[in-house]
Amino acid sequence: MERGQELRIRSLAAGDLDAVVALDAALAGRTRRAYFERRLAAALRHPALHIQYAIESQGALAGFVLARMLEGEFGRASRAVRLETIGVAAAERNRGVGRALHAELEDEAARRGATEVRTGASWREHAMLAFLDAIGYRLAPAFVLECAVREARLGLNEVPVASPAREPRGDPNDWSAPRANDFEELARDAADVRQLTAADLEDLVRVDRHITGRERREFIAHALEEALAEVGVRVSLVAREGGIACGYIMARADYGDFGRPEPVAIVDAVGVAPEYARRGIGRAMLSQLLLNLAALGIERVETVVSPERADLLGFFGAAGFAPGERLAFVKPLAA
Repeated sequence: MERGQELRIRSLAAGDLDAVVALDAALAGRTRRAYFERRLAAALRHPALHIQYAIESQGALAGFVLARMLEGEFGRASRAVRLETIGVAAAERNRGVGRALHAELEDEAARRGATEVRTGASWREHAMLAFLDAIGYRLAPAFVLECAVREARLGLNEVPVASPAREPRGDPNDWSAPRANDFEELARDAADVRQLTAADLEDLVRVDRHITGRERREFIAHALEEALAEVGVRVSLVAREGGIACGYIMARADYGDFGRPEPVAIVDAVGVAPEYARRGIGRAMLSQLLLNLAALGIERVETVVSPERADLLGFFGAAGFAPGERLAFVKPLAA
C-alpha cells in the first residue's frame, strides 16, 4: 500500500533479512540476526499468526514492524495483536514512517478480527514512550511482573519444607539417625516436571479444556509449536502426577524480543487442571522453570497479569515476582 509520495509499504520477505538486521543494528548498536531469522521463518510457516511489514523510501528499506496474533494467553477470549518490534532508519525520522507502518499494522489486525494491539516498553525508553503516546496507546490494565532468576524464592534459593504426608522410606526397623531431608521436599518435588514435547499435545488440550471449559486445540497447538520451534531456547514444561498430565507452563526465552539486549524468559500461560488444584503443581513447574533458566544463564523472567487475576498475582508474588521497569500498553482498534 502507498502512504505518501515516496513511501511504499509491503509485506516483509525472506530477502529482507540482511537489510532489516543492518537497520536494526544501526539503531541498537548490536546485531539481532538470530532473532530476526526466527521471526521471519515463523511468519513464513504460519502467515496467519504474524503481521510483518517493510516500508521503503526511494527503493531502500526505511523501516519495519513485526507483530504476532494473540490467541488465548492466560485464557484471553478476544483476539489481539502483540507488537514485537518496530524500527525506523535514523535518516527517515520525523517523516511519518513509524506512523504509516503502525497504521498498516492496525488495518491488517482489524481485518483479522483483533480488537486491540498490545506491547510493552521500559519507562526509561523515552523515545518509544513518546511514539506510543502519539499514536494513541494507553497504559494497559495489567501488571508486568518480573523476577531476577537468581533472587527468586523458588529455584536456586528454595528452602525445603516439611512434608508430613509423605511416608518415610526404608526399613521400619532401622533406628539409625534419619537424614535431614527424610521428611522434606522442594516445591518441584510435588510433581514430575519435564520439558514439553510434541507428544504432549493431546494432554495439553485436555488440561486446558478442564481449566477453561472451552476447546482451544488450535491455540494450544500453535503455542506448543512456538515453544518447540520458534523461540531461541526451549523452556516450556509439563507436569505429571501418577503418569497423568495435570499442568503446563508455556514460556519462551529469546534474544532481542521487544528490543531487549539480554535474553529474558517470558511466561505466557500457566495452567493446572482443577482436580489437581492446591497440590503445589503450579509451584513445582515454576520452581523447575527457574532452575532451568539459571542453568541456561538467563537472568530475568517476566509475565503480564491482569489485576483481576488475584490468583495469578498471588502465585507469582509468592515466588518473588514484582512490578519492574517495563510497562504494558494497549491500543484499542476501531470496531
